[in-house]
Amino acid sequence: MLNFINETNQIPQIADVDVLVCGAGPAGLGASIMAARLGASVMLVESQGCLGGIATAGMMSHWGDRSSSIVMKEIWDLAYEKSKDIGWAQENGCGKDAIYHDIQKIVLEEMVSKENIKVLYYTLVCKAVVENGEIVGVIVENKSGRGFIRAKRVIDSTGDGDVAASAGVPYFKGRESDGRMQPCTIMFNVGGVDFERAVFPPSFETTVETEKGELQALAKKLLPFPAGHVLLYKQPIPNTVCCNMTNAIEIDGTDGESLTKGVFTCRSQIIPIIKFLREYVPGYENCWLMSSASLIGIRETRHFEGYETLSKDDILQAKYYDNWVVKRAWFNFDVHNLTGASLDKTGIQHGWKQNGEYTIPYGCLLPKNVEGLLLSGRNISGSHLAHSNFRIMSVCIAIGEAAGVASAISIKQNVKLSQVDVKEIQKYMGK
Repeated sequence: MLNFINETNQIPQIADVDVLVCGAGPAGLGASIMAARLGASVMLVESQGCLGGIATAGMMSHWGDRSSSIVMKEIWDLAYEKSKDIGWAQENGCGKDAIYHDIQKIVLEEMVSKENIKVLYYTLVCKAVVENGEIVGVIVENKSGRGFIRAKRVIDSTGDGDVAASAGVPYFKGRESDGRMQPCTIMFNVGGVDFERAVFPPSFETTVETEKGELQALAKKLLPFPAGHVLLYKQPIPNTVCCNMTNAIEIDGTDGESLTKGVFTCRSQIIPIIKFLREYVPGYENCWLMSSASLIGIRETRHFEGYETLSKDDILQAKYYDNWVVKRAWFNFDVHNLTGASLDKTGIQHGWKQNGEYTIPYGCLLPKNVEGLLLSGRNISGSHLAHSNFRIMSVCIAIGEAAGVASAISIKQNVKLSQVDVKEIQKYMGK
């Protein structure tokens, strides 16, 4: 039997802003920066101690593929310029989309400071406050205690949609047929790699023959289940490689105990993976663990119901929506194996066939049942397979930009989010 206590404390209002952005990953960054540039007062709350989410605390290797994002290219250029004199090895051949994590943290703080965005770190979203079907703010908690942030518009960039779920927006989790969700990963970096001899398999479908056998097959045989694939990416720092190789299945990123289990599972695989690299992968004989991510990478949890829903066919057919808010989106169906290592049978990387770059309509950002709230990032309205494509950071940041622009316009024009003229949003979006 469960025991309960009643919580009756009064919660002080700690801020009153035009736009409250919850979550400072790529989507939250795009949303807050664009809303501020259009004149809105913006507060950005984040559970980690840095901006960037999976791009920094999560130590993702690179941004990956493309979209119409404006802010993303600014981040790339600023981080690259700041990095050139203090460590970026141009001879490594990394593109600007590679992530020098600690430099990017600094650049992102400079960017939001320039826009006068108020940031609250180490702050958890606790509860959406909804009155008469409209969100009026969010209750948060940090070292100062619980507080209420009042806002004219709220943007949910938490990834898991914590605000939207609390506000009562309908959703489903994972794959439609069985609720299974993509596995999670803790990224880590190794140093001491001999770049003259090293190999860098970029995808599950990349096979590498060595004197001791084919690497993907060896990994599946020798690494602790459910790890079992080799994904290695050059980093801007000399002789360093980012490893996307830990793997935990059957993890629910919206459940505290399950999330903790995922962290323990992934961290327990790091040393066996490094031993594998040293023994079987050319150029990694003397590699050593540099650092591991403080934030576990959660690929999939809640899919919310919006006024429009992006489907697999919309992406494959490169459907053009007149009410687009994101253009030039491009990735593949990156479905990691839901029951083990490597790529799921529904995933496509090599041989990817898409008619062109796709668009995302405004209705995917507009949640059902609640006014004043926008979805932003991987939590927008889309199918399980479509989500495996638009969850990439380069697309999520563009989604965030659209949410920020829409919020600022709706406040300026004193109209509901659902009433904003999409043509007005498009004026400020990348082409």
